[in-house]
Parts: sequence; C-alpha cells; structure tokens
Amino acid sequence: MKVLLIGSGGRESAFAWKIAQSPLLTELFIAPGNGGTSNHGNNESIHETNLQGLADFALEYNIELIIVGPEAPLVEGIYDFFQNDATLKHIPIIGPSQEGAMLEGSKAFAKSFMQRHQIPTAAYMEVTMDTLPEGLEFLESLPSPYVLKADGLAAGKGVLILQDLNEARTELLAMLDGKFGNASTKVVIEEFMKGIEFSVFVLSDGVNYKILPTAKDYKRIGEGDTGLNTGGMGAVSPPPFVTEAIMQQVEKEVIKPTIEGLLKDNIVYKGFIYIGLMLTPEGKAKVVEYNCRMGDPETEVVLPRIQTDILSLFISLQDGKLNEHKLDIIEDTAVTVIMASGGYPEDYEKGKVITGIDKVTESIVFHCGTKKDSNGNILSNGGRVLAVTSLGDTWEAAVEKCYKSIQYIHFDQQYYRRDIGTDLR
Repeated sequence: MKVLLIGSGGRESAFAWKIAQSPLLTELFIAPGNGGTSNHGNNESIHETNLQGLADFALEYNIELIIVGPEAPLVEGIYDFFQNDATLKHIPIIGPSQEGAMLEGSKAFAKSFMQRHQIPTAAYMEVTMDTLPEGLEFLESLPSPYVLKADGLAAGKGVLILQDLNEARTELLAMLDGKFGNASTKVVIEEFMKGIEFSVFVLSDGVNYKILPTAKDYKRIGEGDTGLNTGGMGAVSPPPFVTEAIMQQVEKEVIKPTIEGLLKDNIVYKGFIYIGLMLTPEGKAKVVEYNCRMGDPETEVVLPRIQTDILSLFISLQDGKLNEHKLDIIEDTAVTVIMASGGYPEDYEKGKVITGIDKVTESIVFHCGTKKDSNGNILSNGGRVLAVTSLGDTWEAAVEKCYKSIQYIHFDQQYYRRDIGTDLR
C-alpha cells in the first residue's frame, strides 16, 4: 500500500515510525516531513495546505491512503476537496470532512454542538462586536478567573485566562477588534473549570469507534507548570488518576454522544477525535475542547502503546468495520520529554546542529522541528525540536529512561523540563 502522510511535526514523526512497521506498507511519502520522518519514508516538499499540490502528487504516485496529521488541511477542507473530484474520491483520507473539522476550527461551533447533544462542558456565551453589551453582562456574572477563547484557529495562542474583571473586559474588546486577526472576530466567554486536565483519543469510522490510550500533557514552559503556554513540553500515557470508572463516565456522557451527535447532524467524520477533558474536584469529567486530529506531543506517547498494525486499523475504518477490528494496547506507561530551542515559546534561533541521537538505545527519538542539511547533519528547525519517548513498567521507570537518553543528545541552547510526570506522585 502506498501511503501519503501530511504534516511536519512530532506527531507526524511518530506516525511515520508507526506506519513504517506495517507489513501492508509498500511506500511511505511525507509532505512536507522533517529531518526525522525521512528515516521512515520519502519527504516531499509540498505544503500541508496546498490541496491541489497534494492531489496532483497523490494521482501521480498512485497513493492508496492519505493520513492527515495537522488541523490546518482538515479545516481547509481536504476531505471535501478529494470527495468532490471524480478523479480523487477513490483515495481514502483519514480525517473528517470540513464541517467535522469545525469541532476544532470554531470554538462556538464546538460549544453549540456540545450543548445540542447534552455533552458536559463549561457554561459559555459567544460574542461578536454587535453583541458586546450582552457579552460584558455575561462576563460580569461569572466568578474569577475569566476565560476568553478566540473562535477560530490562532496557533494555540487564542485562549486567555484572566484574574481581573477589568482586564478581562479590555482583552475581550481587543480580541474582537482583531488581536488574533480573523480568529477572534467572534469570542467565546467560558466559565472557568477547576481540576486536572487529560486527553482521550478516539478513532471513528463515522458509526463505530475505538478508544485509544489516554494521555496527559504539560503545556507550560517552566517547571512546576509555570510560565508561558507552549505546544506541549511533555506527556504521559496513561495518566494514573484516570480510573476505569472515570472512563466509563467519559464513554457514556462524552464519546457516545459525540459520535451519535455527528451522525444526527449528518456530519461526515472518519478519523481521529481528540477530546480535551477536565476532571473536576467532584470527580466528573467535562469537555474543555475538541481537536479534529491527534495531539502533539500526546501522539508520541499514544502510538508506542498501540500494538495493533495501524494500517490494518485504517483499512477497517474505511470499510466501516472498525468495530470488528481488535485494538491491542500494552500496559506499559509511555513518557515523552520535549527538547526545545532556548527562548521558546518566544524568540528562538534555528539551525543548531544536533548530535548524539544515534547514541540513544533505551528511548525513541521523534523529530518535532528538525531538518537535514546537504551534509546529512540534523539541524534544529523549530521551537519544539525533539520528543524523547520511553516505555516502562511504571511512569517513574519511563521518566528515568527519558532523562538518561537526553544526556546523549546535544544542540546549542537546548532546553527541556526536568519535572515531567513528577506531579503524578
């Protein structure tokens, strides 16, 4: 089977690693890929949202399956682009329709979907400049802190949590006035939810679903969960606090109503659903957000725990027989630690030579932001550079392997958190 994987981050590095293990694979192409994905297939310099370029490539190389890693091509409508073209519609795509991708592409769409299908989430109100007075009234009715979310995609920067009401008023106006461009012409004001976050990942064929391993990621740049938010500085799977009873509640009150809601709304959804959840002090899980794809860096701890051949899983999805396919998950804990560029998530330098990856034997090193130069050297090419992932009988054993492996790796101004998982004690 000839496969095209779309994306260039750590998530795609993990997918390339997993797909390359499949006996069903004939050839793997990654567009555009990174310095690590080329170890598992052929990188192709096509931007992830160049839908026509991806389509032309798929036809020229007789691609038999497309896996979409990041959200941008899905929100841009790659599924519909292929389905609406008679020459392309025979190529299966792992990813939802453009309307399905709105679960991530629009916070207001997602909140309305949850309200319509009685899925537990925080109270909210969507606001535009025209409804600003009502929005301010709702804001003032909430206790501190105040949560403001840009409706559209804002590169992970569109969520503000503010302690002061006057500051929240000011920021609401600034967002509606274009602080995040078109992404915040509509803003969702949300009730703040207390608790601990975790993520559940679901693969669905539109009717049936499989629940993948759960995970918890670490968003803040600083140890002790301090400092600025990032794309994620590490992850653990499974989080030990997510009990069987919690997962039963999540499946009954969140996963099933989500899949059934998509069916009721006639939304085509064949792919991954990322469900970000808050475990409240009362022990009930509520939805924080949906993503229309796998998370990053969570993919780097979820995929190593799945023993089932991933391409056979995708084939059963396309055949509408996902319920008939066995999903084998190992009991070991997986931990990943992100090695980032100094200065991230603010200004940082690229092009630093990375050494020592070849010396790592106890961990898997996934590439998040790297490229190869003409001499074959691996260079840093992003804020998050590498994800060092390890498996262990316990999270402590997995963490120990990660930090041991990191000692072999070096690039100038590298930074990583040294406390991933320690809050789970």
